[in-house]
Amino acid sequence: MGLKKWVQESRMALCMLAVQLIATGLQLLSRIILSEGTFVFALMTYRHVVGVVCVAPFALYLDRGKWRKLSWSAFFWLFMVQLTGISMAMGFFYFGLRDTTATYATNFLNLIPIVTFLFSSILRIEKLGLQTRAGKIKTLGAALCLAGTETISLYKGKTINGIHHTTTHHAIIMKIKPNWTRGTSFLVGSLLSYGMWFILQVKLLKVFPYKYLATMLISIVASIQQVVIGLCIDRTKAAWRLGWNLQLITIVYSGALATGATFCLLSFAVAQRGLTYPSMFNPLSLILVAITEALFLGEDIRVGSMGN
Repeated sequence: MGLKKWVQESRMALCMLAVQLIATGLQLLSRIILSEGTFVFALMTYRHVVGVVCVAPFALYLDRGKWRKLSWSAFFWLFMVQLTGISMAMGFFYFGLRDTTATYATNFLNLIPIVTFLFSSILRIEKLGLQTRAGKIKTLGAALCLAGTETISLYKGKTINGIHHTTTHHAIIMKIKPNWTRGTSFLVGSLLSYGMWFILQVKLLKVFPYKYLATMLISIVASIQQVVIGLCIDRTKAAWRLGWNLQLITIVYSGALATGATFCLLSFAVAQRGLTYPSMFNPLSLILVAITEALFLGEDIRVGSMGN
C-alpha cells in the first residue's frame, strides 16, 4: 500500500471513529433527557434547527451557486433521505431508546451493515461478489455482526462488578419504566429505516453531490416535518419548552455534531467507499456506550455485552 493510499485510508477511518464517538455521547445524553420526559419530536425539531445553523455557513460558502442544481428529482431524493433517515430511523430509535437502555438500543445499530448489505444486494446497487476477496470480507463481516448482536441479545452472562456509579443517575433512569416489547419494535423499525437511508443516500449523491447544501436542506425539511407531526401529538407549552439544563446541552450537541458533522462525514464516506463502509464501524459504539452507561448511568455491564 502506497503512502498516499495509507493516508487516505487512515483519514477515512478517523472520520468514522469520530462518528462513533459523537454517537456514544449522543446516546448517553439522549437516554437521560428522554427518561426525564423530554418530548421526542421537540428534541428532533430543535436538534435539526441547530443543525441548520451549524451547517449553513459551510453550505452557503463551499456549495455556493449550487442552488441552481436543485431539480425536482434532487428535491424528491432529499425528501426521501430525510423521511427515512430522520423522521423514521431517528424517530423510531429515540422511542426505542426511551423504552429500553442505551446499550440495548445501540446493539441494534450493529445490524445496520447486514440490512444495508442485503438491501444493496437485492437492489443490485452493490454486487455480492463471493468469488472476490472484497465480497468474501463483506459477507464475513456481516455474519460476525449478526453473531455479535445475537450474543448480546440472547446471552447476558454474569454482571461485571467494580464499575462505580451514582444512585442519583440511576434514579433518573428509573423515572420512566422500560417497555422492552414496545421498545424493541421501535428499534426494529429504526433498523430497517436506517438500511433504506444508506441506499437512498447513493441515489441522492448521484443527482445532487453537494453534501453541505444537502445536509442543510435535509435539516430544514426535517425541522418543518417534526414541528407538524409534534404539534399533532402534543401542543402543550410544557412539551416544547426549553430550559438552561441538560436538555439544551443535548440539543446543541446533537444538532452541531450528531446532525451537522455526522451527516457530512457519512455522506463523504458513502461517496468515497460505498454503502457498507461507514455502517461497519457501528459495533465500536456498542463497547463505548456500554462502558459509559455503566460509569454514568449505573447500568450493569454483563459478560454477554462485552463479548460482542
